[in-house]
Amino acid sequence: MNALHPDHTLDPRPVTPQWVTDAVFYQIFPDRFARSGRVRGLNLQEWGDTPHFNRYMGGDLWGVAAKLDYIQSLGVNAIYFCPVFQSASNHRYHTHDYYQVDPMLGGNEALRHLIDEAHARGMRVVLDGVFNHASRGFFQFNDLLEQGEASAYRDWFHVDGWPLHPYDDARPANYAAWWGNRALPKFNTDNRAVRAFLWDVAEHWIRFGVDGWRLDVPNEIDDDSFWQEFRRRVKAINPDAYIVGEIWGDAHRWLQGDQFDAVMNYHFTRPCLAFFGAHTLDHPMNERSGTGRVDAMDAAAFVQRMTEVTRMYHPDVVRVQLNLLDSHDTARFLTAVGGDHSAFRLATVFQMTYVGTPCIYYGDEVGLPGGPDPDCRRAFPWDEGAWNQETLALTRKLTAARHATPALQRGDFHVTHAQGEQLVYARRHASGAAFVGLNAGREDAHLPFTGVTPGDYRDVITGRTVHLTGDTPLSVPARGAMVLVPLGL
Repeated sequence: MNALHPDHTLDPRPVTPQWVTDAVFYQIFPDRFARSGRVRGLNLQEWGDTPHFNRYMGGDLWGVAAKLDYIQSLGVNAIYFCPVFQSASNHRYHTHDYYQVDPMLGGNEALRHLIDEAHARGMRVVLDGVFNHASRGFFQFNDLLEQGEASAYRDWFHVDGWPLHPYDDARPANYAAWWGNRALPKFNTDNRAVRAFLWDVAEHWIRFGVDGWRLDVPNEIDDDSFWQEFRRRVKAINPDAYIVGEIWGDAHRWLQGDQFDAVMNYHFTRPCLAFFGAHTLDHPMNERSGTGRVDAMDAAAFVQRMTEVTRMYHPDVVRVQLNLLDSHDTARFLTAVGGDHSAFRLATVFQMTYVGTPCIYYGDEVGLPGGPDPDCRRAFPWDEGAWNQETLALTRKLTAARHATPALQRGDFHVTHAQGEQLVYARRHASGAAFVGLNAGREDAHLPFTGVTPGDYRDVITGRTVHLTGDTPLSVPARGAMVLVPLGL
């Protein structure tokens, strides 16, 4: 029986990409990461201005490619992009053309260059697929607006009556849209032509060289057969392609090995806010954010929940779950915990030493704050004087240790102590074990490292050598951590 999931009897095992287990992801909101200056003649906000729902900062894919040295220095070896296809919105979830990268981002040429540069460095690239809905500017929907009932694409959408009213909120839209948002007409995925179109989009970009898809609101396409065929086609081209869905709740339905490899693990996010940010949680902020209200947890409750999360799905799925502290859909973790940098650093230690695949939201590693959308989508601050160097240095130490230590990537998760605000756990692997102590309290504490494998270890945080016996109490500073990996790693 697998220690990660001793009660799981699913057979056959889901097949998930091995490279994802060893990955550290970096999520980029393209308009806000880096501006190359190659795309000109645009009406843009000043870089770093307050984000606005309808305005552009002008980040582009050429800019991302120019910053790959920085991204790689973080220990990142996979990038997940929010949508890049042509769209009349800064977030690009309103797709106009699924076969064209937005000209503001540099077009298909820029994506080609970026993928080639990333792959040359051993880095993967995952795109955001918005297949539940299109936009008012999507050609086939625009044909409905022009031709009405005579449109050749009438059955591509869910039309309730005529005429359509895509902009007049005083009258019924007469078509289905995502959460009633007229800007996002919902595809009729029962239509064979629509299904073929969307599957072809998925195949096209995998052939182009993309390494996987993050799927936007895939639960809204309430049709297992659609996603089963989606997976079959994608995996036929690249068996190692990563398919990760945006599912906020229970995802068993999609994680049986025939649809998605994993989901965005918001079951990881909320407990991290609750435990590491227990002293400083900004409740009104979280209630306005995608995470919703979060109540404080002590170590025992946190461990109970995180152990449940490790057992929630098949072990092969758990190992490739996308573990995130925040995203473009939530307030940034730092802001959600009232600006407490120590809470974010503790959560980052846990994220990089827990089971699953860590995902850094761009800018978190330098202390970028941000409330709910659109504030969580601020421009990256390229002035290094504005960076939180302590957080950045810690991030780099942790990612390096994760890449060098099989136990941190693939080891089983065993908690040995959870009391008050203190937590100790082991990641055990055939190649050796790693041990982690977290002190979320406001005073220094001696944590019991019990049941450890005796020997010499390196503390990733301080670089010191630590000798462990079978039962070793070790001093961990207030709001601090100790990450012990076998000496030499």
